[in-house]
Amino acid sequence: MSKRDFYDVLGVAKGAPADEIKKAYRRKAKELHPDRNSDNPNAENQFKEVNEAYDVLKDAEKKAAYDRYGHAAFEGGMGGGGRPGGGFGGNQGDFASAFSDVFDDLFGDFMGGNRGGGRQRASRGSDLRYNLGVSLEEAYSGLQKTINVPTSVACASCNGSGAEGGVEPTTCPTCSGMGKVRAQQGFFTVERGCPTCAGLGQIIKNPCNTCSGAGRVEKDRALSVNIPAGVETGTRIRLSGEGEAGMRGGPPGDLYIFIEVARHELFEREANNLFCRVPVPLAKAALGGDIEVPTIDGGRSRVKIPEGSQSGRQMRLRAKGMPALRGGGHGDMFIELAVETPVNLTARQREILQEFDTLSEDNNPESKSFFSSVKSFWDSMKG
Repeated sequence: MSKRDFYDVLGVAKGAPADEIKKAYRRKAKELHPDRNSDNPNAENQFKEVNEAYDVLKDAEKKAAYDRYGHAAFEGGMGGGGRPGGGFGGNQGDFASAFSDVFDDLFGDFMGGNRGGGRQRASRGSDLRYNLGVSLEEAYSGLQKTINVPTSVACASCNGSGAEGGVEPTTCPTCSGMGKVRAQQGFFTVERGCPTCAGLGQIIKNPCNTCSGAGRVEKDRALSVNIPAGVETGTRIRLSGEGEAGMRGGPPGDLYIFIEVARHELFEREANNLFCRVPVPLAKAALGGDIEVPTIDGGRSRVKIPEGSQSGRQMRLRAKGMPALRGGGHGDMFIELAVETPVNLTARQREILQEFDTLSEDNNPESKSFFSSVKSFWDSMKG
């Protein structure tokens, strides 16, 4: 069976430029790859045919010979490089060579690496997290706080290079500084990290005695942090470049400070509003009067209790809550009354309350309504 024309195999016109031939090969190789055509018994042969055609047409010298002599240029009696007398060594498509030429373009996504195998001389340091607890008062006013962060810093002995005396590392001879090596395995070219330099692309002949060649050492660092007013639990503050030092002079990571505001014994917070439960004596709740309540800024506010106030009644103090984190005023403070029943009564107090109870039958409308409903309920159940 005669071979198909190589241009027809790739689906390009005769004399097509190199970039068009390469694009056509990529398209055909993806379409006919055996791993993607397990149900097609001819896929492997078609795939080899495409690679044979590309191996010839990608090479300017071979392409010129093919354009002049056709398939005869690669049979016995024709010369190397397309000239009579040399041949191409019984070439049957040099499949592996052609395939590896564009392997990265076709299957780079599956390899999960970077296509150019770029150098990785210095790697960025890791980001760090620091949990910082503050009181509600500190969250209200904001503060400047010094924290101690255990982290990695650039080695002072080698200036972060990892080499004794700060000598520059040398290019890895195994991967030529690429940080990756390739190996041919049948149809595939497999790329993996260089074992000599651990993917860094460089080696250190004389490692620093202080950091053992890492270019960084463990150390606690004191940092001054500005905590803005209005922070709440979960607020995140980013300090650029204050994270872990990079390997061998690489850029540092960032430090993220997560705020946790402690519970307060008097105030409960919801967003920018504050809530305070205030006990009120029974007599004051009945007669009305003034009480003093605390505010988060350390001050006091006078609140008028209306006559006949019940437990659970709320009153609002405008702009006495927490400040908005990025400006925009303050929230409000809500006072919730808790009417307090007196305990440990004296004989005289008990006498007065008993007399009051006798005289106040019509002064408890809620109780009167409730028990009236209870009586109706019981009567209906009897019926």
